[in-house]
Amino acid sequence: MPLAAPPTTWLKASLAGLAALVLLMVCGFGSWQILRDEQAGTKATANEPPPTAVPRDIGTREADPAPLSVTEVFPGKQISIDASQPPYQVLRTQQQGNCKIATDGQITALFGSLGCSQVVRATLRSPTKDYFVTGGIFNLSTSEAAKGAYDKIKEIVDARQGRFKGYVPTTATKPLALSSTHLGWDYRGHFLVYCVIARADGRDFADGDPFAQQILYDLIELHLLGTVVQKRSIMPASAGARQEG
Repeated sequence: MPLAAPPTTWLKASLAGLAALVLLMVCGFGSWQILRDEQAGTKATANEPPPTAVPRDIGTREADPAPLSVTEVFPGKQISIDASQPPYQVLRTQQQGNCKIATDGQITALFGSLGCSQVVRATLRSPTKDYFVTGGIFNLSTSEAAKGAYDKIKEIVDARQGRFKGYVPTTATKPLALSSTHLGWDYRGHFLVYCVIARADGRDFADGDPFAQQILYDLIELHLLGTVVQKRSIMPASAGARQEG
């Protein structure tokens, strides 16, 4: 069988032109598709509702001058972390301009050097009623001061050179002052938050007590930081627009 004749120059040119047209069509479709996606994204963004809150500077007490209040930190007789679980009972609250009332030893000196202006604290009873807890917030001068305290406290506590004091408003809560305690602390902005936990029966904690760890997480991370300080860190969007103006 003889071999087929090679394509003519005209046929080569036609095939090349057809390929180019297909390529342009593909490229054109791709470009249009990208443009359509961008336009859709722009329209979607335009249709999104405006934010109701914007960030607020809590890096210094100068930027965030309003003092803490008991109502702000402990707004009721109960602190509910999980609606499906019993709440913490708030037994007594306290607001003091002298931070020494809640600290001892080198922590007292440390907070004095970092511009602590107040502490708001409360003693609570755990949902199981097996633990007493003192939790609160120290108002320091700057976020750098709060971080400095956060970093230094462990060294002081480990060396038994200072501690956070439990708040003992009643005879029943004496284990906060007389028994072994668990401590926890964290910070955000110019605030340092803390907890002191004691067993209600005055006994020592079991190793790795899971209930104590849960209490620290509930009150420090979820309530004091996650609710109270979080509310401080935002403001209504309309207020932000007025400040910028």
